[in-house]
Amino acid sequence: MIRFENVIKRYRGTSKPALQNVDFEVQRGEFVFLVGASGSGKSSCLRLILREDTPSEGRVVVLGRDLRALPNRKVPYFRRHVGAVFQDFRLLPTKTVFQNVAFTLQVIGSSKGFIQQAVPEALALVGLAGKEKRLPHELSGGEQQRVAIARALVNRPQVLLADEPTGNLDPATSVDIMQLLARINAGGTTVVMATHEAGFVDQMRRRVIELRHGEIVRDESSGGYGDTSGIPRLGPQAERGAAATAALTAVQELRREISETGQIEPVRLDQAPAAETARETAPAAPHPDAEQPPITRPAPAPRIPEVSMDELGLADRLGLGQDDDEVGPTR
Repeated sequence: MIRFENVIKRYRGTSKPALQNVDFEVQRGEFVFLVGASGSGKSSCLRLILREDTPSEGRVVVLGRDLRALPNRKVPYFRRHVGAVFQDFRLLPTKTVFQNVAFTLQVIGSSKGFIQQAVPEALALVGLAGKEKRLPHELSGGEQQRVAIARALVNRPQVLLADEPTGNLDPATSVDIMQLLARINAGGTTVVMATHEAGFVDQMRRRVIELRHGEIVRDESSGGYGDTSGIPRLGPQAERGAAATAALTAVQELRREISETGQIEPVRLDQAPAAETARETAPAAPHPDAEQPPITRPAPAPRIPEVSMDELGLADRLGLGQDDDEVGPTR
């Protein structure tokens, strides 16, 4: 279906080749992920498969045709069998959804009857039935990408190329697009997708070809995205110089207070730490050679003579002296 044979691709003005000795083969009905950092050569592979570029050395064979030897006049006929989906959708802004999908068939000279039948089928496949008359700006990003997929599929190609199809979409919409591509592949279409979405690659477990600096470093069936430890991650970091800045601010505030009031506000004991307060209020231990003050003993309490209750009169029993008022009734 697709075969690269020791492919080398050089571009003008660059010292290193974009692809270096790339050699792999994709069988009919496969779903293949091309992964790697930006500039690793993923998009260059897709352009060679679509015959937008030709290899500097080696051979690229797609659907049994050596694309380096394919005449330019035959390229449009070759591309009828290869659909392409891009990150930026590439829709015609002044044409409706129906017209955008039909445009591909009109260019290759399909009959009006075939267009009227094929376009609604393609839109129904991608979940856009009933939106044929909408313009691109009236659609969400996910719906615009679905239009682009319908346009790529309307001619029923054998190969579908997808270059970062979820790059401009939110996570939920991206999942819908990946599920759609999986259904298309289940119908027998070969799918080759370049992506940076490690989560999708790890979940789908399809064949993975990893590129690095234009060379294949891994070709694994049912593989994952690979090592992501080298990808920078965002995280909370301590602000450098924060402690020094806080100390400088405190010194400046102290200087301002002295210049305005001529004195420093004393520290209240009740705001001091408990341990420091206890240390300051505790009595100091006496020096062993210091003169000790004399010890003052309390005076003994006077002895009260014992008195018998029979010897007390009524006034004495009630606690009244001779000059006290008489006790009257209480209210």
